[in-house]
Amino acid sequence: MKHACIFDMDGTLFQTDRILEAALEDAFSHLRSKGLWDAATPIGQYRAIMGVPLPKVWETLLPEHTQMVREETNAYFHARLIWNIQNGKGALYPNAEKLFGYLKDGGNPIFIASNGQTEYLKAIVDFYGLDQWVTETFSIEQIPTLDKRDLVKSIVEKYSLLEGTVIGDRLSDIQAAKANGLTAIGCRFDFAQESELREADFIIEDLQEIKGLLPAIGRNHAMNIKV
Repeated sequence: MKHACIFDMDGTLFQTDRILEAALEDAFSHLRSKGLWDAATPIGQYRAIMGVPLPKVWETLLPEHTQMVREETNAYFHARLIWNIQNGKGALYPNAEKLFGYLKDGGNPIFIASNGQTEYLKAIVDFYGLDQWVTETFSIEQIPTLDKRDLVKSIVEKYSLLEGTVIGDRLSDIQAAKANGLTAIGCRFDFAQESELREADFIIEDLQEIKGLLPAIGRNHAMNIKV
């Protein structure tokens, strides 16, 4: 099997920024209508923690609320995200489809490993037809630990991957790569933080740059095997 590429979804392949604010505003407006929120929508706070599993999001944004309220808010937010996707409000990052075509033509298997929920990921995959390139999409919901390191490990084990790269915008993606002996490519996109990107093996500002990095990554992997 050739070099595998495991992509994060939010902030890496999908421009979540285009639908996040609207869906979050809808969710907090819903809370206000029920008398459960009386302040501004904490968009900045969400941006700071973007990339963590949704249960952690609501623990952070609604620390004084019950678990039931958090779950109900998550469900409402999730539904609004999907509505926005299905109504064309979002977008893939530039060159995502071109890169996927290039990778598939080269025999490089493509996977998605995301902290997003299964139905949300399916909405994106279906709307943009990503299944024509992507071997399989994995959600953090499939992993009891809700840890992306374990999610990537499950992909490596299921497909017996010998070498690969994890491409993502947040520290959880970089840590998932390192924990599984894979190369980490950090994306300097909307939600990225420089302090986290410094942990990556490579940093890109456009998905097309991955084309130029793969040969060098492959050579490094071959040298490590020889050693």
